[in-house]
Amino acid sequence: MATVETTTIQPRERILGAATALLAEGGRDAVSTRAVSAAAGVQAQTIYRHFGDMQGLLDEVARRGYASYLAAKQAQGEDDDPVTRLRNGWDMHVAFGLANPALYRLLYTEPRPGQQFAVTGDAQQVLLAIVERVARAGRLRTGVEPAAAMIHSAGMGVTLTLIAAQADGRLSHYEGLSENVREAVLDSVLAPAPDDHVVARPGTGSHSAAVHAVALKSLMRDGVRSLTSGERTLLGEWLDRVAAEDSAVAGTATAGSAGSEAGTAEPGAGSARRP
Repeated sequence: MATVETTTIQPRERILGAATALLAEGGRDAVSTRAVSAAAGVQAQTIYRHFGDMQGLLDEVARRGYASYLAAKQAQGEDDDPVTRLRNGWDMHVAFGLANPALYRLLYTEPRPGQQFAVTGDAQQVLLAIVERVARAGRLRTGVEPAAAMIHSAGMGVTLTLIAAQADGRLSHYEGLSENVREAVLDSVLAPAPDDHVVARPGTGSHSAAVHAVALKSLMRDGVRSLTSGERTLLGEWLDRVAAEDSAVAGTATAGSAGSEAGTAEPGAGSARRP
């Protein structure tokens, strides 16, 4: 059972240390008032005095545990290629989950209707900022928010799958899963770079209307002084419609092409393609 040295460490820090250790050893269910009190050598009321309730304690454990990961994610250079930052951010997210499975489950699977841990909201804002930069670079074929939602939900699903496999000793069975899903998701939201020399199909070119519409709407977030607020809103709605219609055409063309190519591909051929 987790215990914390009690002679020199302040009660607040002892409580946090005990809760963190209990979470790592036994998951969320192990972090009870009685267990934390015993491990930290304090009375239950001391926990409530410092953290309000057990949820407040868990919030602080989550914040501290997530802090280094979030700092590293925010520290990626602003001058870096935003698509590279997306890939690196995905890999960092999965690595954090595998290194801290109990904390990750607490952050992303704890049932809290209508709520989320503040630190996960901060991470979501970092992701949105990166996707915004991708849009401004003319590399995004969907809206910023939908693209970020796809990346986040797919990354979370992969991470939870790998955490479960790691707990069962089957992690090696899933080698390559994260990279393959990452590239599939990015391929669905990114337009090819201008120098990729990709042969354009109808509706799928790197300079399609959808890409320009998404980029323009993203740039408009800085403000367009020559337009009124109502005009900016109307233009934003038009751009959304252009992006949605053009993306649908691109998806249909891509699916049809993929189907025809699948009939001629050799068994086992193909791998994740970088956009």
